[in-house]
Amino acid sequence: MNSENLTLSEKIVSASYVRQGSQARRSHEQLIRHLLEQGKCPEEGWSESTVELFLNELAVMDSNNFLGNCGVGEREGRVASSLVARRHYRFVSSTRLMISRSLVKTESFHLCSLERWSEMCSFLIDTTVLSGFEPVVVENVLEGDELRTDVEAVERKIEELGADNVLCVHSTTSCFAPRVPDRWLEELAAVCAKHNIPHIVNNAYGVQSSKCMHLIQQGARVGRIDAFVQSLDKNFMVPVGGAIIAGFDESFVQEISRMYPGRASASPSLDVLITLLTLGASGYKKYLSERKEIYSFLAQELKSLASAHGERLLHTPHNPISLAMSLDGLQAESDKAVTQLGSMLFTRQVSGARVIPLGKEQTIGGHTFRGFMSHSESYPSPYLNAASAVGITREDVTLCMKRLDKCLKTLKKEGNAAKSSSPSNEEAATGE
Repeated sequence: MNSENLTLSEKIVSASYVRQGSQARRSHEQLIRHLLEQGKCPEEGWSESTVELFLNELAVMDSNNFLGNCGVGEREGRVASSLVARRHYRFVSSTRLMISRSLVKTESFHLCSLERWSEMCSFLIDTTVLSGFEPVVVENVLEGDELRTDVEAVERKIEELGADNVLCVHSTTSCFAPRVPDRWLEELAAVCAKHNIPHIVNNAYGVQSSKCMHLIQQGARVGRIDAFVQSLDKNFMVPVGGAIIAGFDESFVQEISRMYPGRASASPSLDVLITLLTLGASGYKKYLSERKEIYSFLAQELKSLASAHGERLLHTPHNPISLAMSLDGLQAESDKAVTQLGSMLFTRQVSGARVIPLGKEQTIGGHTFRGFMSHSESYPSPYLNAASAVGITREDVTLCMKRLDKCLKTLKKEGNAAKSSSPSNEEAATGE
C-alpha cells in the first residue's frame, strides 16, 4: 500500500484504522530498509509476516510476474503448477537470482575473498579453466543462413592435439537461431567413437523437441554419446535451479550421481514431481503439441513483420524452437539503432527477444569470442531472436509482434528525423 492507496482506503474504513495499519506496515518496511542499506543479516530475527512481505514485494518486481509481460525466449519463468509457484513465493529466475547472489555475496564471498570465484563460476568455460583444462573452440560453418558444427574441423583439431589430450567433445542440440542443432550429431558421435573420446551433449531445452531427442538417439546408435544434459526450468516449467543428466549407459549415469551424494538440494526434483503429477502425461504432451503449433504461428507473424519493415525471416528450418529476423535495414539507419531496439523491447516488457549486433567481442577464460552471442566470428547481419518454448501462448506472440512493430516504427521515424535535420554532404562541404 502506498500513501495514495492508504488515503483512498479511508473511504472504506475509519481513518484511525488506516493510520494504525500504516504504522504497523511501516515497522516492517523499516526492517527491510535496514537490510537493504546494511546488506547483512539482521541481529534479531524477523517475524514470518515480515519475511513474507519482503518476499512478496520482491516477487512482484520479478520480470516474470510483470502484468502485461510477454515472453518469447527459451527461459521465460513459466511455472505450470500453482503449487510449485506458491512454494517458491512466485520467484522463478531473475529477481530471485540477483537478490540472493547479492546478499549471499555480501555475507559470505566478501568475507572469504571469493567474489571473483563466484563470478567465474557463472560461466561454463571459466569452470572448465578452473578445473585445469583448456577449452578449444571450433568455429561454426555457415550454410545459407544457418550455422552448423564443422565436423571435419573438429576431427582435424582432435588429430592436431592428440586424442589422449582431449577430455571430451561438447556439442549441442538446442541453441538460438541462426545456430541450428547439430545435424551432424551422428557424424560427430562417430568421430568420438573412432578416437575413443567422451561426448557430452548440451540438450538444454531439447526435451520439448522430438527432433532434438531423435538426433541424440541416432548419435548414440551409430557413435558415442556419453551423457546429455537438459535444464528443468526450460523443459518442465519449474523455477531455475536444476538439470537432468541422462545417458545410454546406466552405470555411467549412476557414477555421475555418486559424485555429489547427499549434498544437492532435493527442491528441483520435488518441483518436477509436483508438476508432472499435476499435469499428467497427457497434460505435458498437450503443452508440447501447443508449442509446435505456436512455433508455426510465430514464424508466420515474424516473417510478415520482417517483410513490412524491409527485413527478412532468416531461413533456419533445422532449428525447431528458435527463429531469427534480420536487422540489416535497422543497422543502415544507425549504428546504435540495433542495440537500442533491444533496450526498447525490454522496457516495453518483451522478455526473451535477443538482439544481436555485429562485431561484439567478449573474452572468457582467455579466449576472445568475436561476434559474441552470434555463434560466429563473422555472421553477415545483425538479427533478432524469438523462440517458441514450452508454455508459450498465442497472446505472447501477438503482444510481442505488436510491441516490436511499434519499436521498429519509432526507430525508423527517429532515423528519418535525424537525417532530415543534418546537412547533406554537399552542404557540409560548401558550408551553405
